[in-house]
Amino acid sequence: MDKMAASMKAFFLFVGIILWAGIWLTGFETVHWLLYIPATFFLFSAITGICPGMILFKEVFRDNNSHNAE
Repeated sequence: MDKMAASMKAFFLFVGIILWAGIWLTGFETVHWLLYIPATFFLFSAITGICPGMILFKEVFRDNNSHNAE
């Protein structure tokens, strides 16, 4: 089920906690709503092992030549 290594999950967890701590210290009513998106995605990635951003950018930047080779 997990799609990433434990070290990557720990990194996402650490960054997510730092972002949420920064939001909390700044004040939930002060922080712009856009900052909640990466903070939530980092924790989602750490918990589930699925990173939506990595999936998106792997599809965007995949090598089309290797898929069309015969």
